Amino acid sequence: MSGHQRELELQFLAEPTDVNFGGKMHGGAVLRWIDQAGYACAVAWSGKYCVTAAVGGIEFVAPILIGDLVQVRCKLVHTGTSSMQITVDVIARDLKLTEGRLATHCVMTFVALDAPDGKPSAVPKWTPLTAEDVALGQYALKVMEVGRRIKEEAAAFRPG
Repeated sequence: MSGHQRELELQFLAEPTDVNFGGKMHGGAVLRWIDQAGYACAVAWSGKYCVTAAVGGIEFVAPILIGDLVQVRCKLVHTGTSSMQITVDVIARDLKLTEGRLATHCVMTFVALDAPDGKPSAVPKWTPLTAEDVALGQYALKVMEVGRRIKEEAAAFRPG
C-alpha cells in the first residue's frame, strides 16, 4: 500500500487545555501537533508505518494564543532509500483577522518500517519538479546535517 500524498494540512482551534502561565500555547503541545502531522504526512507518502528519526532546525517564531486557528502544514521535500524529510510549518491566526503568522517551523526525518517493530523499508522515490522543490530538499538535508554535527560534538562533552 502506498499513498503518494506529498502534502498534508491539519486545522483546529488552540484550546485552553494546552496553555502555559503566560496564556500562550505550551511548547510541548506545539511539538505534539508537529509530530502527529509529520507522522500523518510520512504515512500518506509511504503507505507504511513510520518512526520519527530526527527533528531539526526548529524555530518558535511567534506565540499561539487560545482560540487561534492553527494550521499545521507538512510537505515532503526529500526521500532517501527508507527515509523522508518533511518540512512542517505551524501557522496561527486570530479568527478576527485574515492573515496568519508563522508560529513554528522545523524539518523532520521519518523512517518507514516493514512493521511496527520491524526493519527499515523502502519508500517511494520523490523527484523534485521545480526549483523551489530542489531548494527545499537541499535545505532539509542541510538542517539534518547540522543536527548530526551538533549531536557528535555534544557526545564529546558527555561524561563517561
